[in-house]
Amino acid sequence: MTNAIRIVHTTRYRYSQPVKFGTHELLLRPRDGHDMRVISSALTIRPEARLRWHFDTFGNSVVRADFSEAADMLEIRSELLLRRFSHVDFLVSPDRVGSRYPFRYAKEDQIDLAPFMRLENPDEEAVLAGWLKRQAVSEATEVLAFLRALADTINGAVDYVRRDSSGTQTAAETIEAGSGSCRDFALLFMEAARYYGFAARFVTGYLNLASDNDQEHVGGGATHAWAEVFLPDEGWIEFDPTNRIVASPNLIRVAVTRTPYQALPVSGTYEQRAGTQFFGMEVDVEVGLEKYDAAVAV
Repeated sequence: MTNAIRIVHTTRYRYSQPVKFGTHELLLRPRDGHDMRVISSALTIRPEARLRWHFDTFGNSVVRADFSEAADMLEIRSELLLRRFSHVDFLVSPDRVGSRYPFRYAKEDQIDLAPFMRLENPDEEAVLAGWLKRQAVSEATEVLAFLRALADTINGAVDYVRRDSSGTQTAAETIEAGSGSCRDFALLFMEAARYYGFAARFVTGYLNLASDNDQEHVGGGATHAWAEVFLPDEGWIEFDPTNRIVASPNLIRVAVTRTPYQALPVSGTYEQRAGTQFFGMEVDVEVGLEKYDAAVAV
């Protein structure tokens, strides 16, 4: 027997009277890979919707929901059962040969990674550079050590606050505020990594707190966000500056994008009828462990 991770993610939108819903796009189902296996996936939507699945430009599994019935509440419930496999063993292996920093990606990699190397907000480069200089980021000469130090620097310099409002602060806004949510931490880390010449992308998913009872992490009970950086010969490695986590199996990836704005778990519209009031959105995420017999499943 081994442990599997069960995730139940429920989102509800409430209105003062029935409204007609436009097409909604949902980023709620992870893709299988060597580091994660989706055992089962279920999606329940009220009112009933016609679903169309496709992959976006990043290879994320996306579903479009089209509605024919008006309602005063939209409820989207995603239930996942999966196994997550760690990359940590390789990173700490004595056989690992890390790349030196600073470095340059191979020519072919530069072409493929170019969109992930550009600053999201190039007009903020001077603010970002000045802040990084003041923070005196470690001068480690190995890429993984350097990036760990960068994530630790951000964790120590920025206070975590849970923001239920939508949107992500720019790097300069987070620097000025001195605080931010996990989304803001992730984008600041991405912009800093890109400034130093790395390719970085945004990741949305969940944080498994069930197996980390002896550590204090923040970001559970809702969707979580972190970043991935591409390292030569090692691929995309996870960095969660909110919790100082690197390549942890407790980070459960759902989608990867170039910017935070492309990673909304739920997006869509509704008909703005006269007198209609939007009462708000409720999000509830439950993450827990349960016993799973892989031999029986095979």
